[in-house]
Formats: sequence, structure tokens, C-alpha cells
Amino acid sequence: MAKQSSTTRETVSAEPGGVLADLPNVDQALFAAPTTAGPASHPPRILLLYGSVRERSYSRLLTEEAARLLQAMGCDTGTFDPSGLPLADDAPESHPKVEELRQLAQWAEGMVWCSPERHGAMTGIMKSQIDWIPLTLGAVRPTQGKTLALMQVSGGSQSFNAVNQLRILGRWMRMITIPNQSSVAKAFLEFDGTGRMKPSAYYDRVVDVMEELVKFTLLTRGVSPWLTDRYSERRESAEALSKRVNQKTI
Repeated sequence: MAKQSSTTRETVSAEPGGVLADLPNVDQALFAAPTTAGPASHPPRILLLYGSVRERSYSRLLTEEAARLLQAMGCDTGTFDPSGLPLADDAPESHPKVEELRQLAQWAEGMVWCSPERHGAMTGIMKSQIDWIPLTLGAVRPTQGKTLALMQVSGGSQSFNAVNQLRILGRWMRMITIPNQSSVAKAFLEFDGTGRMKPSAYYDRVVDVMEELVKFTLLTRGVSPWLTDRYSERRESAEALSKRVNQKTI
């Protein structure tokens, strides 16, 4: 005789006696209901950052190639020149380069980060740009819910150290980091004298990454506020509001 399975299934319900009713530590009134915004009709807005200020910077050349591809795919692009950007916290937030970077970050719906690998890591120039973009600017979150594509260039054999670090930062900045990424080995061999990237498997991968970034941006930009909305933050805001109301009534 076959043994009867003890597995049971329950329908999730918020009704009295339902599964969700047995969560005494959760404020169910703060659960987020799925929502969608109307479809945006403007071209996707993409900000590109690169991590070198050398005269012939291969991360800049790769970024410029990515910008051309994005424009061909119907995007508006903005590329930030990090030359002159001070170290994080070494200048006031009113510094012109800091203001320029932050305005671009708020404008963008997606980003591309491209760093050389130096000493097995991203460059300080790349990290400084990311450090100048805060998680919040008043009520605005410049990065949360926005898409992100990652690339790196190497002087030697192929490596993924820089993109792996950038992926951690993207998660920390609450961005939707796409699965695909690009790592161009021996980058000095991959660009011609005019700075254009030569046809190769590396080039094809860059096309793949930019195409995926555009797709993710179009799919998520109307719902990203809902995708990144957090119960814990809504609860904290509700408690703060309640406290302010109580103080006024005392």
C-alpha cells in the first residue's frame, strides 16, 4: 500500500483566519499592492561612467563605443568625464563636477559602468564617481530601481575582478544589475588608431550587453518604484509619521 504523503498546501489569504492572519509581528496594512505606471514614450536615458583619465583611455573608448550602440538602439545617452572630480568628501557637494555627476544620475533611467582593472581591482577614479552618488538626495534616490550594465578592460589576460566588484556596488546602490557583462582582455589590441573598437567576439559581447540593458530598462522603468519598494522602509516611515502626529497633539 502506497504511503500517503503528509505534504499540504494552503491558499495564501489575508482574510480572518487565513495564512497571513498568523503574522502578529507584521503590519499587513503596509503590504505593497502590485502597481504599474503608464508606458513611458520617451527614449531610455542612459548614463555612462568610465574609470580612467589617461589620454588614450581604453575604458573611455569602450564607453564611447557602448554609447554609439545605445544611440543606435534608440537611447538618449550622457557620458560623464571624471577629469577634475575631487576625491569623495574632499570637496563640498556644491563642487561643479559633483553637481554635474549628481544631476546626470538623477536624469538617467539606467547606467553603464566601465572600469580598467588596476592591481586586480577597479580604479579609484571609478570608485570615487560611485561614492559621490548618494543613496538619497532629499526625497530622491538617484540609483534605486535603475538598471545597470557592467564592463571592464584589462591590459593582460581576461579577468572579471573589476566587474565583480562593480556588481557588488550595484547591489549596494539598489540597482537592477543585468546578468550579462563585458570584459575585454588586452584592450590595447582591440581598438584601431581612430579609437574605434575592432570587430571581434569582444565587440559582439558589448553589443549583447547594451541590447540587454535596453531591454531591462524598457521592461522595468515603469515599475521600478514598486519593484524596489520595501516593507521595512514603509513601516519606518509610518512610525515616524505617527510619532510626529502624536507630538503635535500633545
